[in-house]
Amino acid sequence: MSTPSGAIWGRLEQQDFRSRVRGCLLGGAMGDALGAGVAALTLDEMRAAYGAEGVVDLVPAYGRRGAVTAATQLTLFTVDGLIRAQIRRDTGAWHPPTDVYRAHQRWLATQRDWGPDLRRKDNGWLAQEEWLYARRDPTISTLTGFGGEVMGSLDQPRNPIARDAGALVRSAPFGLLVGWEPQLVCQLALECAVQSHGSPGAYLSAGAFAAIVHAPARGESLETGVERALALLAPRPGHEPVTEALRQAMAAVRQGVPGPSVIASLGEGRTAESALAVGVYCALVAEDVRQGLRLAVNHDGPSAATGSLCGALLGALHGETALPPAWVAELEGRPSLLEMADDFAMEMTQGRALHSPSETASGWLARYPRG
Repeated sequence: MSTPSGAIWGRLEQQDFRSRVRGCLLGGAMGDALGAGVAALTLDEMRAAYGAEGVVDLVPAYGRRGAVTAATQLTLFTVDGLIRAQIRRDTGAWHPPTDVYRAHQRWLATQRDWGPDLRRKDNGWLAQEEWLYARRDPTISTLTGFGGEVMGSLDQPRNPIARDAGALVRSAPFGLLVGWEPQLVCQLALECAVQSHGSPGAYLSAGAFAAIVHAPARGESLETGVERALALLAPRPGHEPVTEALRQAMAAVRQGVPGPSVIASLGEGRTAESALAVGVYCALVAEDVRQGLRLAVNHDGPSAATGSLCGALLGALHGETALPPAWVAELEGRPSLLEMADDFAMEMTQGRALHSPSETASGWLARYPRG
């Protein structure tokens, strides 16, 4: 599916797209939740606590099963920013990185406020969700990156030595822009990543991940997405660590039985590029979503990050109905995730019926203010 922006979508196309969007957002959150309770544990510690196979089911994190980390919170705000960017085109303003940056600043407010500020007229519905006002271990680079009015850019990125996966794990939604060309999806992800993570390994990983998600979101294979991402990375300065990590992930697919030793050889997600490699590898070798996510979190590295990446890829590839229903049922924020997924799908497929340049007040604009 490669419906250009503004084209007429058929019913089956809309249903397929919505299923992939739901799958991507729910799948990413599911992997995040599966890894959240063990993110600080080594594989040996996981096995000691949960048995020889390690983590095979949701375990408590932040006081409950199914709890998510800042990765899922930020992903929701990324989607919010992308919807608003589409709406702001009515005004003649068109700069999606700015809209995404403002959305991430609204997320930052949730990390310092006790709850929703009803005085803020630009909040929309997402920033009114009280469950998002819990601090769930965001990286320092993420917190400091959104703390000023001046945005980072590719020429002057914020936090130029930040190599963690904080920008990478919020970048799946860019890949859901199926009406965009892959190079534009990658470029937008890069421009938004450097707002908090200035190391080439970190922001190029985010761009590559968006390009990879873009392929299954359009009904193509993950392998197609990886090859396309490699081609898009090639001319970029500093691409070598990310390119090498993706090539190692592809090669590892042919290295026998998947397991923690293979993930260890990929770096276990300790940098953005190795987290990308682990997430991609686990998605490529997964027999199904459950097996892929278990593989993605059972290792010594940051399990929530690698689980989130793998889950977003598998969800975009297979759609929401492939996700383990018992895990979906316990997922923190599931109503918000579904609501945001459906709003994004509706904006992308039927935006012209929801708003126009002459319209200044509607239910949709109350949900996603133009200001």
